[in-house]
Amino acid sequence: MVITVLDAYTLNPGDLSWGQLQLLGACRIYDRTPPDQVVSRAAGSEILLTNKTVISRTSLEQLPEVRYIGVLATGYNIVDVGSARERGIVVTNVPGYATASVAQLVFAHLLNHVTGLGQHTQSVRIGGWAASKDFSFRETQLTELAGLTMGIVGYGQIGKATARLARAFGMNVIVAGRATGSLTPKDGVSQVSLDDLFRLSDVVSLHCPLTPETKGLVNDQRLSLMKQSAFLVNTSRGPLIDEVALARALNEGRIAGAGLDVLSEEPPPHNHQLVTASNCHITPHIGWATREARARLLEAVVDNLKAFLAGSPRNSL
Repeated sequence: MVITVLDAYTLNPGDLSWGQLQLLGACRIYDRTPPDQVVSRAAGSEILLTNKTVISRTSLEQLPEVRYIGVLATGYNIVDVGSARERGIVVTNVPGYATASVAQLVFAHLLNHVTGLGQHTQSVRIGGWAASKDFSFRETQLTELAGLTMGIVGYGQIGKATARLARAFGMNVIVAGRATGSLTPKDGVSQVSLDDLFRLSDVVSLHCPLTPETKGLVNDQRLSLMKQSAFLVNTSRGPLIDEVALARALNEGRIAGAGLDVLSEEPPPHNHQLVTASNCHITPHIGWATREARARLLEAVVDNLKAFLAGSPRNSL
């Protein structure tokens, strides 16, 4: 059995072992695969593993041996699942592996915003504190999280983990989205409409999947509902946000800032409007990428494949 990994590097740049996967078959592992080389590299493979390399209908038509596609992530929009089903190909993903890591990054962005951590650290480095007349100096307004309201759009595993952290900081939590039907008082959160969430929140954090309904969810209209002091966090999917509208709102001071780990195009072009937008802090899609999360991901990828080979696929789409 031939197993081909089309884009291995982001999952395992060398700090993890492919050993358990290699026990299951002959492995061809590529760090990255250009679109025009997908078919040639996957030729003869029964098992394909991919993270962000697209596997299209056209590619599958030229790969008759493929029986299984394992997505090295939770999102699976890079695979033509309909075409795979037509051909009897099982497609699996890995949910839940980075829950703690992504929720952690939400608060890294939020804490950076309310403390000016990066700015103050840089100021000290270039001599700002040494030149101060006082024992303490501030270049930004400092804000406590306790008592603020965090609005969470999408109350799945990551949304719930983010809510737990918010409550630990003494924040009030409100949620909106399809996964809120099972809320109980012990959740410690309140359900509101989507527009009310944008209107009431001091922090809005996005944790919903990208679907035709959620694409452009954060648009001019919803940005206009937000408080001028509010902060927007997106660690989910870039296209949830109308990026032109967000850049305009930031540059005009209509919201206080944004912390983004995802953009609609990754990597972004050099002239991307949010890269230079006012009070916009962007990390390069790293929420999922702690070593611990990647190790869980690789283990789950192997377990998914073992389950398929045993005749009982799990996490199939």
